[in-house]
Amino acid sequence: MKYHLFGLAAFLSLSVSAQRPELSQRNFSSPAVEKCIETVSARITQPKVREMFAQCFPNTLDTTVRYRKTSDGDDDTFVITGDIPAMWLRDSSAQVWPYLRLVSKDPKLARLIRGVLRRQFRSLLIDPYANAFMESPDSMSTNWTGDITEMKKGVFERKYELDSPCYPIRLAYGYWKATGDKTVFDKLWVDCIREVLTTLHAQQRMDGTSPYLFMRRTHAMHDTQSNSGYGHPGKPCGLIASSFRPSDDCTVFPYNIPGNFFAVSCLRKAATILRDVNKEWALADSCQALAEQVQAALKQYAVVKTADFGEIYAFEVDGFGSHLLMDDANIPSLLSLPYIADVSVDDPIYQNTRRFVWSKSNPYFFSGKAGEGIGGPHEGIGYIWPMSDIMLAMTSTNSTEIKAALQRLISTDAGTNFIHEAYRQEDASKFTRTWFAWANTLFGELVLHLIDNNQLELLNSLQ
Repeated sequence: MKYHLFGLAAFLSLSVSAQRPELSQRNFSSPAVEKCIETVSARITQPKVREMFAQCFPNTLDTTVRYRKTSDGDDDTFVITGDIPAMWLRDSSAQVWPYLRLVSKDPKLARLIRGVLRRQFRSLLIDPYANAFMESPDSMSTNWTGDITEMKKGVFERKYELDSPCYPIRLAYGYWKATGDKTVFDKLWVDCIREVLTTLHAQQRMDGTSPYLFMRRTHAMHDTQSNSGYGHPGKPCGLIASSFRPSDDCTVFPYNIPGNFFAVSCLRKAATILRDVNKEWALADSCQALAEQVQAALKQYAVVKTADFGEIYAFEVDGFGSHLLMDDANIPSLLSLPYIADVSVDDPIYQNTRRFVWSKSNPYFFSGKAGEGIGGPHEGIGYIWPMSDIMLAMTSTNSTEIKAALQRLISTDAGTNFIHEAYRQEDASKFTRTWFAWANTLFGELVLHLIDNNQLELLNSLQ
């Protein structure tokens, strides 16, 4: 299939009132998505919310997906993040996730998402430690040639992040439940899960060693790892180490707690598919056993007692007793646990954690004239990520809190009707990443989530 690459220059040239490209220039058009936009927009009377939803929700399909067939007729979809022409396992999964609700009404959309999965499975078999990949599996990245790690053909960047191999499993499970399609779970899938399982076992570092290391010559401390690329030592305890976070920033302590919660959820999903579809009993049992081992370790090592908030989840630990209390806006985060993992919103430790992360006790919580929210080292002090407001609203049962988050979201777009990566706490016109499809599509998902939960009146009451 022929596709268009909708470039950044073209994206920026569009007027605010017509940020979507012309139909002929869209990378992919889904009748089901267009119908959803039409139906939802007719119900939203708040003009700013209506405009932002209509532009943000289809942004991934309009500008970032590239669907075609492989030489053997398989579906293949490459998904860029927006202004970075590479495919992140995390971002690509999250970007198409909100469209799963519509695949039963659009077979072409289902095949597009199936193509994302097939591309992800093949990518993980190239290198399960990589976070981002090139469009051509025969290409060598020219961006990070100086990185001290084992770069392979097809890899754009090789930062090992625990969430990266987990996100495709979440998407695969969601796709299966939405379509009933079992054809995606063939030998490629089984081989991929074997490789992922081997990687996660290795990153438990039970013998104190790791086959993975990473160093980068950089001015940014968070862009490389210490101790000759192996990072801070971790006591073998059953948790899975992660050299980098979902933000692509390095971990301080090796066991990222949100990532481990996410891994438990995804390993359980993989086990279910392997049993019900593949009849791969032994491999399913191995996934389930690792999930239970990590879950037990989380109960023992993830909880920290604080004076102001009671028992809360740490962001990172080392197993020796050291812990890092903070949160980062990128998902999985502590705030996002009920959205991304098997943590109940009613979990008292989560509720304590929630109060902590949305307070000045979290070193990466910022508040100013423009808004308030969580940021992270990736963009630095004073930059708020709207993604944190989306997660605050997505995981909240408090209408006042949801309304405040929504109000901030629609007032910090700098007049673009899009969600940005981050903005200055004092001035939302100073923002990063004009074209960031994950955040855009996630905003669309939030709007649909609120309507599903009878919050349309709340949406329409915004100023």
